[in-house]
Amino acid sequence: MAEKKSRNSLQRLIGFQTFTKYGVKTDKSEFIFYHVEPTNISVLPPEVIANKMYDLAMVLSVVPELEIMALDSCECFDDNKAYVRKRLAVEKNQAVRKLLAADLEFLDEVQVGMSSAREFLFIYRFRKEKEEQVFSLINRISKAISDHGFVAHRLEKPEIKRMLGLYFGTSIKADYIPDIEGEEYAKENADGNN
Repeated sequence: MAEKKSRNSLQRLIGFQTFTKYGVKTDKSEFIFYHVEPTNISVLPPEVIANKMYDLAMVLSVVPELEIMALDSCECFDDNKAYVRKRLAVEKNQAVRKLLAADLEFLDEVQVGMSSAREFLFIYRFRKEKEEQVFSLINRISKAISDHGFVAHRLEKPEIKRMLGLYFGTSIKADYIPDIEGEEYAKENADGNN
């Protein structure tokens, strides 16, 4: 019950209403997200890096409302590690303690290995545009991004759910994020269940 309540509270906090044909609708805007393929600039010469920066500036000049977001592309294992540490503190069986210690070491290795993995997104917010305007703007944004050398694709609902889970640092599976807040309760009531 507490998990459902906190998840619903988060939805209210961010104003999340539903997934749309193109992205996410909140109480103030509709957001679309483009996943941008990252470039490893550590292996590029300075002039290529300068060109990439210029290309980014050009995209932002063509679509000045475009927002940029960077996030870790892996889940956080802090809750799992805290649980294992708590078990280690009370476990008396040496064989089980050895397994728990190995689990903790494994989680540390995985988290360190994934800590440098980043994802980059372009985000556009629609405020009061009609659907035909939204479609036209999406095409304009996609063209501006690709014309300036960025490889990007618009996120679909499963990818948006995954991104939201990463952004809010949850370890829940994205499949469990409902499309519409309270939808499961309405369905239960319609079926006659309480």
